[in-house]
Order: sequence, then C-alpha cells, then structure tokens
Amino acid sequence: MITPIRANYDAKSIEKGIQEYWKAEHAYEKTREARKDGKKFYFVDGPPYTTGAIHLGTAMNKTVKDILIRYWSMNGYNIRDQPGFDMHGLPIEVKVEKNIGVHSKKDIEELGIDKFVNTCKEFAIGLREDMTEQFKQLGVWMDWDNPYQTIKLDYIESAWWTLQRAYEKGLLKDSSRVVTWCPRCETALAEAEIEYWDETDPSIMVRFPIKGDNASLLIWTTTPWTLAANMAVAVHPDFDYARVRMSGEKGSEELIILESQADYVMQKGGYEKCEVLKRMKGQELEGIAYEPVFNLDVPPAEWNYKVVTATYVEQDNTGLVHTAPGHGPDDYETGKRYGIPPFCPVAENGRYTDEFPLMVGKKVKTVHDDVIKYLDENGRLYNSSKIKHRYGHCWRCKSPIIYRNTRQWFVEVPKVKDEMLAEIDRAKWVPDWAGSTREKNWVEGARDWCISRQRYWGIPMPVWECECGEKKVVGQYEELKAGEGYTDGMDTHRPWIDGVTFKCPKCGKTMHRVPDVLDVWFDSGVAAWASLGYPH
Repeated sequence: MITPIRANYDAKSIEKGIQEYWKAEHAYEKTREARKDGKKFYFVDGPPYTTGAIHLGTAMNKTVKDILIRYWSMNGYNIRDQPGFDMHGLPIEVKVEKNIGVHSKKDIEELGIDKFVNTCKEFAIGLREDMTEQFKQLGVWMDWDNPYQTIKLDYIESAWWTLQRAYEKGLLKDSSRVVTWCPRCETALAEAEIEYWDETDPSIMVRFPIKGDNASLLIWTTTPWTLAANMAVAVHPDFDYARVRMSGEKGSEELIILESQADYVMQKGGYEKCEVLKRMKGQELEGIAYEPVFNLDVPPAEWNYKVVTATYVEQDNTGLVHTAPGHGPDDYETGKRYGIPPFCPVAENGRYTDEFPLMVGKKVKTVHDDVIKYLDENGRLYNSSKIKHRYGHCWRCKSPIIYRNTRQWFVEVPKVKDEMLAEIDRAKWVPDWAGSTREKNWVEGARDWCISRQRYWGIPMPVWECECGEKKVVGQYEELKAGEGYTDGMDTHRPWIDGVTFKCPKCGKTMHRVPDVLDVWFDSGVAAWASLGYPH
C-alpha cells in the first residue's frame, strides 16, 4: 500500500512516530546484536556536565557523535557506545548552595558535609536522568542503560590509580605556591575556571622612602590591598632609571623612577618641573633598602624590603613594581630567587587575618579606599586615579578572584610534555588543525597543573600524611583495608573517606587524608580508561 505524501511536513508527529517504531521494534538492540561479531570500534564519550538541561552546544555535540557512531556501525563495526556524565565539581556545589540557601563553607560545615554531599549527589543524578531523556528525544543511539558516571566508586578508584601512578613516576608534588583563588568559594581555581571582563580599579603611585636617604622609590599598583604583603620592589636590570627632583608650587621631592617616564610621573604628581640628578641602570639599584608601608611582623629574610631585579618589569608607569610574593605568581618566583618568604595575611574567605591588625576581618576587595586614605594620611600617596582593565572572576559564582599563597597539589606536566607532543603527532586528527595547532599549542604552553580543590563534592585526593612528613598515596580500595575505619563497599566521597586513617610506617603516629578533592577536569581527563573500569 502506498502512503500518500503529506500536504504539510509535521516534524513533531513524524519524530514521535519514528521514536515509537524504534522502541516497538527494539531497533537499537537489534542493530547492536547484528554488529556484535564485527570488528571492534572504541569510542569514548566526552561527558557533559550535569548542571541543568542540555543546551544547543550539548545537543550539537551529541548529534555529531551519533552521526559518527551510526556511520561506523553501518560499515559493520561493533561500536562501544557507552555515554558518560560528568557529575562532580564546584558548578554543582554552587547550584546546590543556591537551592538549599547556604552561602559559605562555614554554612556547609554547620549543615553537615554528609548532608551537603548527599544533596549534591541527588542533584547530579536527577539531572543525569533528565539529560538522558533529552538525548533520547534527539534520537541519539547510545547504551543509555549503562553510562559511566564520574561519581561511581569504580570510577573514583580508577582516578586514584592514575594519581598513584603519577606519584610513583615523580609527577605528583605538593608545594606552597601562589594560585588563583575564589574568596567566595574558598578554593583554588584553574585558569580554565576563570572568566574575564572589564573592571574599574584604583591606579595608585606610592612612595617607598629609601633608608638613610631623602629620596623615595616610586611604585605603581592597581591592587592597594596587596600592599600589606609587600616584601620588595622590582626593577628591570637593563632599563635606564634616574633619580629626579620634582618641583612646583606644591614644593619638591626626589624620586627614583624609570627615566623615560619622567614627564608622565611629573604630571601625575602635579609638578611643573623635573630635573634629572643622576642616571643608573636597574641593576645598580639592586639591594637598596626602603621603609615598608606597614610595619608588620613578617618572616625575616636578608632581602626583605629591598630592590630586586626582574625581567618582567615593563617600561610603563613608574618602572618600579611593588612585589608581594604571597599574592602574585611572578612575585612569588622573584621572592624565591632572593629567598624572600611569601607573606600572605589573607584567609581562605578573602579577609585579612590578625597578621594585618589594622584591617583584620575586612574583605580585601573592599578596602581600597581605606588603604588609599591611610597612604594619604601618612605621606605615602603620590597619585590616585582609576583604571579600567580586564580582571578575572570565578566561572561559577562570578566573584572577583585574588591571588594567594597556599599549599596545593600539582601534576608536573612539563616533565611529560615531549611525550604528549609525540602522541599528538602520532594521532590522526579530524580536522587536521585540531591537533597540529590547537592541541599542540596548548600542550607546548602547559605548566604544572594544580589539581587540588578545597571543596566537598569531588573525587577525594587519595593522599594520606603524617605530621612527620611521611606520605601515602592509595591507588586501589584494597589498600584501604590496611587502615582503620574502612569497610568494603563504603562511599569513598567526603566525609566518609576522611575517617579512614593509617599508622605511619616511619614514626608510628596516625596518618590522615589530605582534605582536598580533585579538580573536576581530572574526572573527565581519566575517562578513556576509567570508563573501562581500569585497572581491574
């Protein structure tokens, strides 16, 4: 019987009919059965994130994958078509916080980490179920009854195994470094977790009086709040600097600045005349001592409050850079070269600690006016204006980030960079530029990966430590049986895994788990083998 052509194309009714036909005839199951003896084709689904309904990008991504799977299936291949879901991480935590009305880590811990984590789990599972139905409605054929889920115990174990292998190869290290930090979420962030947009901030020039001299070093900064952590002033060793006398109706003063910026600095200070008294290279300034802005109890070091050299200093503003090793990656490295400790009087919540008594308890991003007022009242403020510039924000809560020195765990990617580049060259990429430019450029610029996060809903770091310094990295659940507090099949999320301890083989004291969880990007990064249940 010939079915008459429809006068109008009704997409909804046609789609419904096809879906019902596939279901009634078990079309997916029959197709897979027909291909079971074919040559195996391994496909890994990069997992979508379970924070809401699928969006156009997710829909397009799955549609392209569906086309690929169908193509190879129609060519007789037995396709491994397991879908995956990325179900941990800060984005889910932030959604749950809003749903249950908590606003900080303190609130979460008062509620109970167990209750918060269970709520995150329920939230993620509910959205995974919703997304599955939405993908089915798109007509995507995958093994929807058996998805891999990053929250499953076997998946967590595979991630642990990966980290243990990294530790054995000398690629997993802990270190105190300056990292990007969200004061609202109270955790370290990766560069990929930061969004940038324009912000208006103070732009100030500050006098640092030279000890035993009537001249001042003149620095410039857009972060007045970091002046409490100032430990040095950086100059470029090869640039031309000058000691100048600024003068005019308001009086006169002597400053050390970048010579090429003399007229600019003169105008900023409201002076009419600038006289060069002496010229010198930046290298000649090294070691000059100055009076700190705030007289704080900082860790002692030979190079505290002295001029240091750094090649990242640029030829703009005053040419002298306020250096706070506790609040800037470049500053930290400079401090490390000179043996200057990273002083960081800022807590996880972005408030000053009692190490800065003048403003203890205040949020650092709210004290600009207070700091500027203090500088002005104490004769340190040379100029104050505003600047519009790009500034980083947490990708989920949208709060401005800060930099602070904390202890974190890193995978030392540069050590395996050559191997990674070789694998990129060995693979066939479609289109070619995806590998030859995008992936290759990313790997060439890769630095140590900060994989630790100070949160709750994530794969727990499988690292146990003793106060004597001994460390233990667990790779499989079988190893937990040697400790106290473990039972077979227990949930290895926080807070339950936090109760598992070991006896230190070195000193006999108790080893506790590092409280951090893994960067959620690590979850999806191990999908190629974790989805297979590796290493079992």
